[in-house]
Amino acid sequence: MVVDGAVGTGGEPESSDSLRTFGAVVQALREHAGLSREEFGERVRFSKHTVASVELGRRMPDPTFVERAEEVLGNTGALRKAAGHLARQPGLAAWFRQWARLETTAITLYTYECRLIPGLLQTEAYARQLFADRLPSLDDEQIEAQWTARAERQRLLRERPNTAFSFILEEHLFLRRTGGVEVTRELIDHVLEVSALRNVEVQVMPLVLESHAGMAGPLQQLETPDNKWYAYNEAQRGGLFFSDPKEISVLQRRYARMRSQALTLQDSVSLLERMRGAL
Repeated sequence: MVVDGAVGTGGEPESSDSLRTFGAVVQALREHAGLSREEFGERVRFSKHTVASVELGRRMPDPTFVERAEEVLGNTGALRKAAGHLARQPGLAAWFRQWARLETTAITLYTYECRLIPGLLQTEAYARQLFADRLPSLDDEQIEAQWTARAERQRLLRERPNTAFSFILEEHLFLRRTGGVEVTRELIDHVLEVSALRNVEVQVMPLVLESHAGMAGPLQQLETPDNKWYAYNEAQRGGLFFSDPKEISVLQRRYARMRSQALTLQDSVSLLERMRGAL
């Protein structure tokens, strides 16, 4: 089991000297090439908000971003070498970086949430409400960057049709009406739409339940193409990354029990439809 401090927001590492330096180099090379952030973003196929987030040292650069940036900015190898040092820089949210990398190739992803709708299932309006509620507060540019990153991550659901996604969501997450009635109605519609995908299963944990195996909090698990399992959970200011097979076994048993305690797939859809109709 690996325990790393996960300071920062939304799973992103807190800005460090190495991130700011890397971002400054990207910006200098971009400006030397005579490209605006929008023009550069079009060439590397990332939004201008993502480009800004990297240049300002607020976001860990995606490996794809680094490779495309190299091609656009002269193939000097400088960005590749600099990015390698970022991975070894203390203070980065290593637990999230590991998880995000594994998530992109996973063949199975399990998610149980009791605090908020998971990022993979959020609508833009719901996500923006969460961002607006952050403390310390985010500015408009940070919120745009956060949503862009989340929207890009959500593509996994449709771009990886052979990956099995399972979600167990507490009923009260919808009853809370985060963002208001219209935001909740749109959210339920979106969750119902995603649940219709062949590779996605959504189960609702009923509000009234005599026995619940998930009282220890949220949980995510994934299986890699070579059939290794990992898990993580996070709290307000930190995260836990699990790789020990004994720990994974315990968490798998808990998730399996929760699947049996939650409503069936059909009953979950029926409940969500009734909740939407009652709004």
